[in-house]
Amino acid sequence: MSNEIKKIAVIGYCGSGKSTLAQHLGKKYGLDFLDLDKNHYLPGWEPRPLEEEIKILEDFLSEHNESGWVIDGNHPRVDFDRRMTEADMIVFMNFNRFDCLLRTYHRYEKKFRDVKKTDMPGSYEKYDKEYVNWILWNGRTKTAKKRYATVMATYPEKCVCLKNQKELDAFKKEHGLDY
Repeated sequence: MSNEIKKIAVIGYCGSGKSTLAQHLGKKYGLDFLDLDKNHYLPGWEPRPLEEEIKILEDFLSEHNESGWVIDGNHPRVDFDRRMTEADMIVFMNFNRFDCLLRTYHRYEKKFRDVKKTDMPGSYEKYDKEYVNWILWNGRTKTAKKRYATVMATYPEKCVCLKNQKELDAFKKEHGLDY
C-alpha cells in the first residue's frame, strides 16, 4: 500500500466478505476499523436511530481524519458520498448472489449457529428467510446496482472491483494478507 492510501472504504454485497477483508486491511496497515452494520444495529437487531448512526460515523471520520481508517459497509443514508470522496481506496466486493449465499451459510454453520454475537450484545447471527431473500434479491436492487456503478464511474482511479474468490486471493496476496 502506498503512503497515500490511509482511508479505505469496503463496499459490496452481503456475504461477499467485506467485514473480514476490512478488518484484515485495518490490522495490516494499522488503521482503525468501523463496521457500519454494528453501527446500524442495537441489541436484538433493532435499528439505531439514523441521527445517532450519522453522528457516530461523523465523529469517527473526524477523529481519524489524519490517522486514517477502514470502513466496512454500504448504508447509503449515512454519509455515503463523503466516505467515497474521502477514501483513498474503495474496494467493491461484487461477488455473485449464489457465492454470497453459500459463504454466509458456511459462516453461520461453522461459527455462529445459536451463538450470541459478542460484538452485538443480545443478538444472534441471523440466517432466516428474510436474510436469504436479502442476499439473493432485496440487497441487489436496481438502486444498489446503480449506486455501485456510479461509484466505479466517479472514482475509477481508486476503485478495486473483486468479483470472485480468485480475484480476492490476488488482492490479499498483493497486500500481504494471509487469512
